[in-house]
Amino acid sequence: MTQAVIETGIAPPPKPKGFRLLRLALGSRKSFIMLMLGFSSGLPYALLIGTLNAWLGEVGIKLATIGVLSWIGLAYSFKFLWSPLVDRFELPLLNALGRRKSWILLCQAVMVGAFSALALTNPVTNIGWFAIFAVIAAIASATQDVAVDAWRIDVADEATPVEILSPIYQFGYRTASIVGGAISLVLAARMSWPSVFSIMAALIVVVALITLRAPDTDRPDASRLQTELAGVGSVDPRTRAVALLVVAFSWIWAITSLGRFMASVLAVQPPGVKPPSASDFLKSTGPWIVVATVLVPLIVAAATNWMKAHKTNVLTVADTTHSPVRTTMNHLYGALVSPLAELVERLRWGVLVIFGMILTYSLVFNVWSSFAFPFYLDYLHYSKDEVAFASKLFGIIMTMVGVGLAGYLFARIGRLPTMLIGAILPIFGNFIYADLAEGGAHIDIFCNALGINTFAGLFGFDARMTRLLTSITAENISTGIAGAAFVAYVSGIVSRKYTAVQYALLSSLTFLIGSLGRGIAGEAFDTYGYAPVFRGTALVGLVAVLFVLLEWARVSRSPAAADQRA
Repeated sequence: MTQAVIETGIAPPPKPKGFRLLRLALGSRKSFIMLMLGFSSGLPYALLIGTLNAWLGEVGIKLATIGVLSWIGLAYSFKFLWSPLVDRFELPLLNALGRRKSWILLCQAVMVGAFSALALTNPVTNIGWFAIFAVIAAIASATQDVAVDAWRIDVADEATPVEILSPIYQFGYRTASIVGGAISLVLAARMSWPSVFSIMAALIVVVALITLRAPDTDRPDASRLQTELAGVGSVDPRTRAVALLVVAFSWIWAITSLGRFMASVLAVQPPGVKPPSASDFLKSTGPWIVVATVLVPLIVAAATNWMKAHKTNVLTVADTTHSPVRTTMNHLYGALVSPLAELVERLRWGVLVIFGMILTYSLVFNVWSSFAFPFYLDYLHYSKDEVAFASKLFGIIMTMVGVGLAGYLFARIGRLPTMLIGAILPIFGNFIYADLAEGGAHIDIFCNALGINTFAGLFGFDARMTRLLTSITAENISTGIAGAAFVAYVSGIVSRKYTAVQYALLSSLTFLIGSLGRGIAGEAFDTYGYAPVFRGTALVGLVAVLFVLLEWARVSRSPAAADQRA
């Protein structure tokens, strides 16, 4: 029985779904604006991570280059680094528009400019500038996500609670995925790619005009964090500064290394000079990037916990010093070190298992997502209309079926068993795609045996299209289950004190490894072909299965952890 039922004796009304949810969105200003902001968040991601690669593949850009360019997705991995800036910094001139609204409008303006610049740039002759504009769009999009997530929490009230605003946001986001994916492909079959991206930029302008009508909230008292860090027993300011500098240097080195390598790959090479290899870079530098962005911050967090526990380098009297520099350092420490320190303190050595699982869980299907359009359009030679329907309409429906199945599995067998199923199924999905890449002989046997070809024929689909739809069904249902399981798991282990930052940190790790993997996957596709790489990445999925089993064993042995999961 919920707290609301206990206090009032009346059960709360059921949460609206489907078209009723949409009607609610259209009937409330906050909800309608949330729908539009969800659209504004989903559209650039769909364009940059998927549709942009269809354009590059069509004009003959090598898959290795596309793979490296897909590293623009790292902006979504690193967005928590500048989230304190978005949270606290008042934008000159624009701040009068509102605390969150000013940042959202700034990001929308930058995205309009970046997408317009992409439309005016030929990727064949100016791939360097093309990449720069794509990076700018990705950073603006990731920053907008930070502001939109904060806006959703800030403006929630009893009339429009966050439980209503969140699914409305997802509705807008999914709608944008269709527009940025399926509709963009349909348009590209009938007009030029620059025209398509110009239309997408115009849609963001429309959303920006609606954003001007969004309500906003006042800035809260910023003294709570300062009070906590200035209290007796907290790590002293000098030690906090050293810890912050170590973590910041590690992240800056990782980002700079990736940026330099992207620039070297996309630069025009002299005649006879071979471009840098993503595979060589990741073999030599990739492990150190993971060490710098994951292991070093964990060690620093553990060290600060040890100091507090042993009363070493801690404040013995309250710190009364106030300055803009101290305030800024405290905010950065609260964003980069404190959330990890709380995780390490609570989970102890189990945090290594959890981080290993998070790093590998979605690698099987995330690593090739940027190459889906080149695979369908250029390798398998499906038309843009066929891919738009199969991947971005039918495929999204199958993903939502997978999400629904995950919800059923949560209720029937629990979170970790569902996590295990979500780790195993995408492995089979990759083997199915390997068969599709080689002609789909085994898919045809399966479809004929179950009468799927006959059923699909009733809707006008031939064997070739049925082969694609069957593969997408298996892939998207399995990834839908895996994605829902992952979100539920990560949501369950974060602390309420650091919900937003810890969730951003943990979820960003999947973007980090997936983006790094895409760089080497693009080169591997060029070198070995699609089928061998699909099989190779499927085997990598076994590592994720192992980590899920280790986490299951850890939880089973720990009553406290089991209670936390419950």
